[in-house]
Amino acid sequence: MPASAPHRVVIVAFPGVELLDVTGPAEVFSVATRVAGTSHAGHPDHPGYVVRIATAHGGPVTTSSGIRLLADLSLDEVRGRVDTLLVAGAVDLVGDGVEPVIDSEVTDWLREAAPTARRTGSICAGAHLLAAAGLLDGLSATTHWLTAARLAADHPRVAVDPDPIFIRSGSVWTCAGVTSGLDMALAMVAEDHGQALALATARMMVMYVKRSGGQSQFSVPLSAPATSGDRIDDLRVWIAGHLTEDLTAEALAARLHLSVRHFSRLFRQRTHGTPAAYVESARLEAARRLLEESDGSLPDIAAASGLGSVETLHRSFQRRLGTTPAEYRRRFR
Repeated sequence: MPASAPHRVVIVAFPGVELLDVTGPAEVFSVATRVAGTSHAGHPDHPGYVVRIATAHGGPVTTSSGIRLLADLSLDEVRGRVDTLLVAGAVDLVGDGVEPVIDSEVTDWLREAAPTARRTGSICAGAHLLAAAGLLDGLSATTHWLTAARLAADHPRVAVDPDPIFIRSGSVWTCAGVTSGLDMALAMVAEDHGQALALATARMMVMYVKRSGGQSQFSVPLSAPATSGDRIDDLRVWIAGHLTEDLTAEALAARLHLSVRHFSRLFRQRTHGTPAAYVESARLEAARRLLEESDGSLPDIAAASGLGSVETLHRSFQRRLGTTPAEYRRRFR
């Protein structure tokens, strides 16, 4: 691609898509282009982006919010070099959970078109479409924490991590909930044109620019949706109400009258994680909510959440959320 040519971005949408999955990244690229034109007029290293929305047949699609998007072109009309190919996501509410929407026309097209793009990515549940097209096999990926367990179960060759807001695996990017699409797009701007333009874009959009890909989604994923009568799910409910008790694998196994080995295997099958990781997530979730909703001191919050000490509280926040308890409270209180 010539240095002076704009980066060509194609965002794939389909009926029921989440509106912000499409418009969020598009706005980041648009603002970056405008900022680059203002700050670096005529500079060949800052050509910006041309963003186009593509749907299976062109024309309008109705998003989950009821707002209609008018596509620029159909999938068959996407020809030539695509620098960044993004697929948005959609979910259906089913009972108490969510079901990712898989558009077969989009996945069939992605299977052929994505390998020719310089960079491919998904927003939120769009990861399920990339996975259905076989594009995430052997890679690390993330998606919205509510559908992460489903992604892992449906696609065992994908290393699903439900915690980060976005993950880059080579030329393939995936991100978490809808607003994390903005963070991922901003990181792409930084990769393409440098941190200075990304920072200027974030300032223009009043974005929190330090949300790096390794940062947590903050809503701690408490594994798969509960199933009535399931012993592991019943235990998860019990854990939430007894965070200050002994929640070691040995104690939890004894509660279910199982050996530690058998219990750990069942727990991993049901939640796709270890008992220790789940307990820490539950305690961290409690600490996070206390920081948001109360004036409690850090020692009190550490004790009430079951994390025990301020040192453990700090260590858990740094490792899992990439921030400190005090900084988290300042941002989210």
